[in-house]
Amino acid sequence: MIQNLAAGQAGMTSNVFLVDGERTVLVDVGMEFDVVSETRKYVDDIDAVVLTHTHPDHIGNLGDVTEAFGVDVWGYDTDQPGVDHKIADEEQVKLGDHSYEALHTPGHKNDHLCLYSPASRVLFAGDLVFANGGFGRTDLDEGDRELLIESIQRLLNGVDENLTAMHTGHGPSVDTNPRQDIELALQAAQMR
Repeated sequence: MIQNLAAGQAGMTSNVFLVDGERTVLVDVGMEFDVVSETRKYVDDIDAVVLTHTHPDHIGNLGDVTEAFGVDVWGYDTDQPGVDHKIADEEQVKLGDHSYEALHTPGHKNDHLCLYSPASRVLFAGDLVFANGGFGRTDLDEGDRELLIESIQRLLNGVDENLTAMHTGHGPSVDTNPRQDIELALQAAQMR
């Protein structure tokens, strides 16, 4: 089961995905809403937090989550506040019942990761790409448009034609031909 706990929340929060299964994980924790209560509507406990990146809207609730569940936090850069363990580029990470490959995809932020499972045909895209060809901002600190374009191309090369679901950091998830949305994001990012 993959559930967006931030669905319907007001404010500047990111999406927060509860991935339930053998290793129950929150992918990002959002901000400015009670993610602990939302989590407990579905499960009693979680095993870990995995971050796509450390912008405030994705980690604002981190203290509440780690205190409530006593879990460690995994991300690309352990020099970032709150990140306990490094996930290296191309490392396998267990989310729910499936193994996901972590793809380092900077351009929106230097520590950005996408998580892709060929077996479940699911992608967590963070803020790299969004539904309908949207792509992450590059006007914030650590943003780099050329690097973002390279990361979107890498993602496009890394996911196969059978991708069935793309869960993004903001907005709706894509469950109809998500690969097309990645292709559109690449085209849009390349336009000046």
